[in-house]
Amino acid sequence: MTESLGTQLVTFRLGDDHFAADIHAVERVLKFQLPTPVPNVPAWIDGVLEYQGRVVPVINLRARFEMPAVAPAAETRTLIFNVGGDWVAAVVDAVIDVAAIDDAHLSPPPPLFRGLAAEYLRGVVRRGDRLVMFLDVPHLLSTVERLQLEQAASAKGLRGE
Repeated sequence: MTESLGTQLVTFRLGDDHFAADIHAVERVLKFQLPTPVPNVPAWIDGVLEYQGRVVPVINLRARFEMPAVAPAAETRTLIFNVGGDWVAAVVDAVIDVAAIDDAHLSPPPPLFRGLAAEYLRGVVRRGDRLVMFLDVPHLLSTVERLQLEQAASAKGLRGE
């Protein structure tokens, strides 16, 4: 019998902090493109973008995690996450790598990390001399927030269906 490789993570950076998402939750990594603004959405939603014929909400993770805003740079990327069959995009400062971790090295999330509630985290993993916050991607948007985004996009005539 072979041993499990653990979990494959896509690691990315926001400021000096490193975060990761399960590779199975990441649909695609895109070069940053300015999203189309949508009225009446939370401040941490930059707008929407079109991806493969679908309108996808774009979360500004810096704003969602209460970090200072920065202008997009050459290494800024947009991650397309698959969340229960729906796509959600997130703007990150840079994508670092894809690597496997041993699940035994995953620690429970702290109750609070820089304003980031534990509900957004699956845990913390040490990679070299860094702690990496392992995001629980399906919890980045609540059901109510998803409905608000759908309604705002529909009202503006942005639904890609």
